[in-house]
Amino acid sequence: MSDRERLSCGFKEIDPIFDDCMANARRHLSEAGIDAYLEGASLCCKIGRGVEPVIVFLEELPEIAGRTGEEIIELISQSVWKLSRSPNGKAILPFLQMLPEASRRLGSVEMMERFINLLLDMMEQTSGSIHGFHTTIPSPSLPNLLKKVPYLLSQLSLEGLSNWIDYGVRNYRTHPQRQIDYFSLQSADSRAILQRERHGTLFADHERKLDLYLRSLWRSKAHFVPYSEGFDELRKPMPYFDSLGIRIPDVYDDLHQVSGIDRYRALLAHVAAHQRWTSHVVADNYSPFQRVAIETFEDARVDLLATREYPGLRKILLKLHPCPDENDCDPEVESCIRHRLAMFSHAALNPHHGYTNPDLLEFLSRFHAALVDNASSTQEMAALAISYIARTRRQADLSANVYFTDTEVSYRDDNRHMWIYIEEGDEEEMFDAEQKPKTSDQEIQGLPPRHYPEWDYKNKTYNPDWVSLYESLHPQGDAGYIDALLHKHQALAKQLKRLLDLLKPQQYVRIRYQEEGSELDLDVAIRSLIEYKSGHNPDLRINMSHRSDGRDIAVMLLIDLSESVDQIPQGSQQSILQLSQEAVSLLGWAIEQLGDSFAIAGFSSNTRHEVRYQHIKGYTEHWNDEVKGRLAAMQAGWSTRMGAAIRHASHYLSARQADKKLMLVLTDGEPADIDVHDDRQLIEDSRKAVLEAEQEGIYTYCINLDPEADDYVRDIFGHQFTIIDRVERLPEQLPRLFMALTK
Repeated sequence: MSDRERLSCGFKEIDPIFDDCMANARRHLSEAGIDAYLEGASLCCKIGRGVEPVIVFLEELPEIAGRTGEEIIELISQSVWKLSRSPNGKAILPFLQMLPEASRRLGSVEMMERFINLLLDMMEQTSGSIHGFHTTIPSPSLPNLLKKVPYLLSQLSLEGLSNWIDYGVRNYRTHPQRQIDYFSLQSADSRAILQRERHGTLFADHERKLDLYLRSLWRSKAHFVPYSEGFDELRKPMPYFDSLGIRIPDVYDDLHQVSGIDRYRALLAHVAAHQRWTSHVVADNYSPFQRVAIETFEDARVDLLATREYPGLRKILLKLHPCPDENDCDPEVESCIRHRLAMFSHAALNPHHGYTNPDLLEFLSRFHAALVDNASSTQEMAALAISYIARTRRQADLSANVYFTDTEVSYRDDNRHMWIYIEEGDEEEMFDAEQKPKTSDQEIQGLPPRHYPEWDYKNKTYNPDWVSLYESLHPQGDAGYIDALLHKHQALAKQLKRLLDLLKPQQYVRIRYQEEGSELDLDVAIRSLIEYKSGHNPDLRINMSHRSDGRDIAVMLLIDLSESVDQIPQGSQQSILQLSQEAVSLLGWAIEQLGDSFAIAGFSSNTRHEVRYQHIKGYTEHWNDEVKGRLAAMQAGWSTRMGAAIRHASHYLSARQADKKLMLVLTDGEPADIDVHDDRQLIEDSRKAVLEAEQEGIYTYCINLDPEADDYVRDIFGHQFTIIDRVERLPEQLPRLFMALTK
């Protein structure tokens, strides 16, 4: 039986390529492997998805098996069959198409098996069912994930990929569109988690070291502006520098036995060399080909000058610089201009290049001659580059089929700093587009959102930049309303006044019986002298000193303004919000009497995308009509995402210079929000926020108005809380509680 007869597939489109596929298979596979190969291809033909999956299987499987082992054939065949038996049949083709790159990255059957099981597990978890028994709805995001697998494996380890997929499945299983955005790398969450799981040398970990490197060796000071290479695959961003700083990748993997940190050093050395030796060139009179040539010659010049300054740099640059073979590009059928320039650049740096092209050798000689006695100039390099382009030009240089292999130098920038444009063209418009500020009505009216992480207690990690918090100044109301409340509680205010007088600073206090002090304590000195004259051992502690008895306290009062505070509790005729206004009015008046630094803010939330934080009183403001007006205008609404509010309040309180920092959280219930279905999630996040505040020296205390708060408030604040069962007593209790905490 012939090989074609052993393949149970009647598609005629296979016949023209079958013999070549079999020849390739015999180069990589044993006879047992050939049998498994043909059985797998026959299986692909029987799944009812047309001829294309069969062709991809025949073309790609031999090399995949050659790289990883013949056991992979059975694994892939069964995986294709499993996909075909599910509603996810459309994912079979992208699954087969991404396998070659996956096998190159993973390199073994064991790793490939784990990888495929990871994908199948994701498929099962994201596929849906109408009746709950049989899967009938395909995974909305599996095809998108498969298309992104080659890129993801280039950025993540298999463990990192597993963590990234697990996060998406766990958080977006019930949100099809958000799930698609996540696995397509379109959502902010997806990119943030990808950044968290990436490998390589992270710029953020070495920024200080690189800054010192640039300052000490190149006597240059620059602002670094990191960017990600991961999210613009059509037009890959490149490093560059301008008046705003040096744009630099946020991560570098090891390349050609050069570590990531050395790649950063090579890039900064090249940029610093440009800053020292490159001058501007007017671009308008040069063609695009001429500009590319000028940039290449100038790059080669500054690299050579840099290696003269630091000879050890040449070894790193040569490892990173591609070494194109002289005969790789066919000038009759493709544009070889980039290939010729890459050869020149490599030869300028490597005296042992081995090239024999006479034009190349002539211009190399002219290039080195220009640099024998001096640094030459950008203008001289421009003239030399134009001559080289004119001498070596070929008809195919205008072809759209441009040869790119081994022509990109990873440590070089895009050279936009070289060019001056007299008339605007596409290039300068493109460069300036990133620098033009984008404005909108929303941005003009308020501050941009501040992003905070949120603690995921199930995975014991933070969800980065999870919460968007918008802060603003609370609108004004009628200050007379607060004055009326203070008048209502005039009797209570008099009682508080007597307590406040006891807490007020007493300026200086004497400290007696000191061996060393600022002045003599006359009474003790006379008694010691009498003891000495009578033959007894005198007390030598005859001095005294003074210390200030002033209070050094900074206080933040954080008020829950969620919808629930608008309710009227049982046994009361006022809402919780109205009682809170009375209590905060008395507290604000009391703290003003003491002279302590304090601030008041309210918070509420409408999902993680909109946490509102409203400033009612700032630390530097006094208790005046403007502050009273904001307090009078407080309104209830939305939910209680407490963790983000505590983190933002801590941000301001931690910056205060004070011996004691106190944060009071006034709330009527447990943390909750409409986009969180796990009751423990926001409780655990709030607990984490309180622990973070403690690490910054902030004492956090909760005043809770929920009679059933024992179930959760201890989990958040530990023993640092008070539950006020009778809400109508809040105006009396809150100021007294503050005095007890700060005396």
